[in-house]
Amino acid sequence: MPPSLWLRWLPHGLVVLAAIVVLLANMDQLLDGYHLSVEFAVLCGLAQSAAVVLAPWLPMPTWWLSLAAFVATALGAREELFGDSPLVGNPGPGGSPGPGVPDQLPVDPSLANAPWPWGPAAMGGHALVLFLLALRVRTPVSTAAVGVTALVTWIIQGVLGGTQYTSTGTVAVALFTGVTLLGAALRGRRVARVELVEQAGITAEERARRTLLEERSRIARELHDVVAHHMSVISIQAQVAPHLVENPSDELRENLDGIRQNALEALTELRRVLGVLRSEDPDDAAGLGAGVAPDAPQPTLDRLDDLIDNTRAAGLTITTDIVGEPARPYPPGMELSAYRIVQEALSNALRHAPGSDVRVEITHFPEGLYLGVINSRPSHPVQPSPGAGHGLLGMRERATMLGGQLTATRTLQGGYSVSAFLPRESTSLAPPDETGTPLRIHFPKDFP
Repeated sequence: MPPSLWLRWLPHGLVVLAAIVVLLANMDQLLDGYHLSVEFAVLCGLAQSAAVVLAPWLPMPTWWLSLAAFVATALGAREELFGDSPLVGNPGPGGSPGPGVPDQLPVDPSLANAPWPWGPAAMGGHALVLFLLALRVRTPVSTAAVGVTALVTWIIQGVLGGTQYTSTGTVAVALFTGVTLLGAALRGRRVARVELVEQAGITAEERARRTLLEERSRIARELHDVVAHHMSVISIQAQVAPHLVENPSDELRENLDGIRQNALEALTELRRVLGVLRSEDPDDAAGLGAGVAPDAPQPTLDRLDDLIDNTRAAGLTITTDIVGEPARPYPPGMELSAYRIVQEALSNALRHAPGSDVRVEITHFPEGLYLGVINSRPSHPVQPSPGAGHGLLGMRERATMLGGQLTATRTLQGGYSVSAFLPRESTSLAPPDETGTPLRIHFPKDFP
């Protein structure tokens, strides 16, 4: 058995052991100390021991059971010790008769000075029950339990009374009060520790959230101060350049207009990203929440043609393969993530495989959208690009956020393949075929 399991069950084992000790000692006291019948002694002893065993799980019912066992034992012992004589009165100090109360010997002289109303074993068992009760319930409840126990003890000893016995009521009430205070203190310490751990967790979360917001704000400032400035300069220079050349050709004007248009679109996207970074909602990872300018629409699948045309102009040979039509419009977040995944995959192909052939595959399923971007080997060796890997991480995060999956791997021909499936519902992780089994899409091995 693992050590952790031993430690977990050790307290329960100790409680069971204590219950066995209470049972044996109680039976000895009831049979030999009070001369009660065997049936009555077994019933009261088992009730007291059962209360000890079940106290960790049923604190209040077991306390009542233990108290009832005490009352039955005390009354049964009183009858054996003193009989039902009306001469029995309130005892004085030390168990002697009070003033004006005639002396009365026990019915059985051998029982003189027996501990009563609490026997040692019953006193220990009830103290353990009260201790476990104080560990489980609120302090006012455990205090009330001690008060009721003291009241019952006073009624039996002080009101009904007896003579020629060793008084245990005061000692019992003092013991019960002490163990209840100890149990309440331990419970308060445990509750305070739990609250402290919870508060520490909340503080750590707040600290992490504040650090995240500060880092996002810093990134937003850097993007605004550096990238936005350079993109604005590029846009202005592209607009002014035709006027600095005498009789510029149409091809030059077209290229400069394309540069300016791309710079303006980049500025629009940058403003949207800045709005997301400055938002106080760290979960707005898709860029669909606060901070988005109303005049900056999110890119969707309808703009993939423009994205592909711009990438072709940068030197890549791109073919597209679109299968099917969407059964109904995709959610905005899904369309945005699909656009960003294709955009990042094309950027990676442009950066790491210049001059390669690229195929973009888009397949519409009733359950979701499949995306595939496969590029051939680069036409010439490429130097490693700094920061490689962050784009793949971002694509995977976008797919996972929608409950989908994305794989990126090298092809046998030396190229690279990125494939993703974005489900309409987060419970679907792969497009099923007509038979209901997951669909596997294979790419032709002859792709360059």
